[in-house]
Amino acid sequence: MVLSMKWLSDYVKVDASPKDFSDRMTATGSKVEGFEDLSEKIKNVVVGKILEIEKHPDSDHLQICQMDLGEGEPVQIITGAQNIAVGDLVPVAKHDSYLPDGTHIKKGKLRGLPSNGMLCSLSELGLTQNDFPYAIEDGIFILDEKCEIGQDIKEVLDLDDVVVEFEITPNRPDCLSVIGLAREAAASYNTPLTLNAPKVKGCGDGDKIENYVSVEVMDTDLCPRYTARVVKNIKIEPSPKWLRTRLRNSGIRPINNIVDITNYVCLEYGQPMHAFDYEYLKGGKIIVRRAEKDEKITTLDDVERQLNDKMLVISDAEKAVAIAGVMGGQNSEINENTKTIVFESANFYGPSVRTTSRGVGLRTEASGRYEKGLDAENTLPAIERACELIELLGAGEVVDGIIDVYGKKAAQAEIDFDPEKINRFLGTNIPEQFMLDTFKLLDIKYKNGKLYPPSFRADLLCMQDIAEEVVRIYGYNTIESSKFVAESLVGKRDDRQKYLAEIDNLLVSKGLYEIRTYSFISPKYYDKIRLAQDKRNSIVISNPLGEDTSIMRTTALPGVLEALSNNRRKRVPVCGLYEMAKVYYPKGEDVLPDEFVTTVIACYGSNDTSMFYTLKGYVEELLNFSGVKKYEVSAEKNNETYHPGRCAVFTKDGKVFATIGQLHPKVLDNYGFDLPVFAAEIDTEYLIGIKDTTREYKPLPKFPATTRDLAFVCEKSLEAGTLRRAITKYAGNLLENVEIFDIYTDAKLGDKKSMAYSLTLRSPDKTLSDEDGDKVVKKVLAGLEKEFGVTLRS
Repeated sequence: MVLSMKWLSDYVKVDASPKDFSDRMTATGSKVEGFEDLSEKIKNVVVGKILEIEKHPDSDHLQICQMDLGEGEPVQIITGAQNIAVGDLVPVAKHDSYLPDGTHIKKGKLRGLPSNGMLCSLSELGLTQNDFPYAIEDGIFILDEKCEIGQDIKEVLDLDDVVVEFEITPNRPDCLSVIGLAREAAASYNTPLTLNAPKVKGCGDGDKIENYVSVEVMDTDLCPRYTARVVKNIKIEPSPKWLRTRLRNSGIRPINNIVDITNYVCLEYGQPMHAFDYEYLKGGKIIVRRAEKDEKITTLDDVERQLNDKMLVISDAEKAVAIAGVMGGQNSEINENTKTIVFESANFYGPSVRTTSRGVGLRTEASGRYEKGLDAENTLPAIERACELIELLGAGEVVDGIIDVYGKKAAQAEIDFDPEKINRFLGTNIPEQFMLDTFKLLDIKYKNGKLYPPSFRADLLCMQDIAEEVVRIYGYNTIESSKFVAESLVGKRDDRQKYLAEIDNLLVSKGLYEIRTYSFISPKYYDKIRLAQDKRNSIVISNPLGEDTSIMRTTALPGVLEALSNNRRKRVPVCGLYEMAKVYYPKGEDVLPDEFVTTVIACYGSNDTSMFYTLKGYVEELLNFSGVKKYEVSAEKNNETYHPGRCAVFTKDGKVFATIGQLHPKVLDNYGFDLPVFAAEIDTEYLIGIKDTTREYKPLPKFPATTRDLAFVCEKSLEAGTLRRAITKYAGNLLENVEIFDIYTDAKLGDKKSMAYSLTLRSPDKTLSDEDGDKVVKKVLAGLEKEFGVTLRS
């Protein structure tokens, strides 16, 4: 939004330099991108009067002019222009002058004769024929303005303005107007705001708007309000200089009085307007409706556009004459023969305008404003202002009466006013009276402890919004620094975060490197690890960047293996990686998925047996830290990701919560490994639920322990863990610990094997005798023989 400071002065008087004004407005929430003093572009250019003209003796096209610049003696200037005459007043760039394009004019000689400056054309002053319609495009600018000889041309042509460019945020569409920024300036400087209600006399001849047009709004959701007025006996002509100047300084090209009035009101009030040629409104009807299927319209830019039934159009009795909120149709355009016009000032639903604008591939100044959501209460003042300008400019006669179709009004926002709560929220001590004064400046009504924002501030909905209004006017820079008062709100990790951090520390202490991989993966990753089909039910991304990131993972193993294989390709001899990652499981359509934390470890570099048991030790140490007891470890042969003879699972109460093993040879091939790789997958989320990290003090035992080493002969299929659990069951309370220390096979044992265990026995009440130990051994042997057919190896 470009704001003319001269235009702003109509509403509020600000005694500040452009820089100070920009800084203050930015500080109170209206960010200034920059400002420009238009007068600095032109220097030392004045009004001159041509006293004499004679031909240059050495040129057939140059003329020697004697100019009166108000300096006493005439000044000689040579020009090639042919449209000048004695007595003309023209812009003269004197010696050592500057023009808008940066041209530096100095005195010199032309064909041997001195020339002490230059006569200027429109373009050389940075102007066009739209700015001064009476001037010719090619030739010297012959002034028809009220001026004096020697007067600075900037004063004559109103080029002495300062324009400020604002960056308006989407929540403040009210500031896309001169009046909106004037409100902000008045509040920022605590100075009076002068707003005059438009006054329209009307033609007063008994003619009524009902004699011309009727309005029907068929979709009030997309068009909450539609206001129309009729102007007859239109005179299409250039706008007066003051209006053209304000448009030009605001970045709008003047065209003619009718178009300029709609643009002027749009800038002043922030309300887009449109004018229809009444002659082309068939049936004298304006119908606001959705477009019909396959309907087309040629817009003002001479492009035929395809519409659909989701788009809102303005139509007459036969056809669409405008795309609502975007652009008018060529079939109702104002032209030099127009005699009667219908002014439209409407409020359209922002999201609908945006969808339509994108659908037809046309973004305009109007659509950009409507998209942000405009104030429906603004349509009537804006159309009245347009009609006031019609009468002021003598551009036509305003027909009596207004058609104002207003559907359901927006509900009035009501916000509780609690100054103490606002100060607590802001961490300030702003006086209540200052807050109330601020509300008056911002046109926020206060009554009985309630605040009622104006209709143009739809962004004010709750206490936090009100607090922001208070503090931005109070001044962020005036808030005194204070120490942060945390009370009981001390930032720290919760138990879950602490536990996960301890797991990180534990794994890093084992020499593993932590990594992070993407949660979005390719479905092909599941094939590479030969994942079971029942574990592939993944969340599909609706708009993925590509197939490689098209689903959300149900396992983090593929990502870790990708990183591990990359290390192997770079010839890293020994590598161990882990990731504590989230996995995602869908729960249903439009329902957030379940998210669980898992820990995946993968490593290579040592021989098969030691690496497997090293990895098993990592998991057991993690379980010991987590306080997880009474779990079982058993062989797993049906997991196709792992080698069928070198895979084990950890279970507790029938729940598998960890899997370790050597990767299947086919998986190794898929990732290009040339040596065995071992991996562990741990359901960390399950461990969080069952962990018990409390520790109880146990005194040192008072009595010594006794040990028994037993070697059992059993079937080769019997697992060491199964036999260990059975020993624990039969040994009873005196068993303190049992560990396997040997597995042995030879020809003498045949299809059997020997497993040797060390039993540690201890009583809390006495020193155990040999007889006590023998009784435990006998119970164990009897139980094992009965359950598994195990015998003691001789």
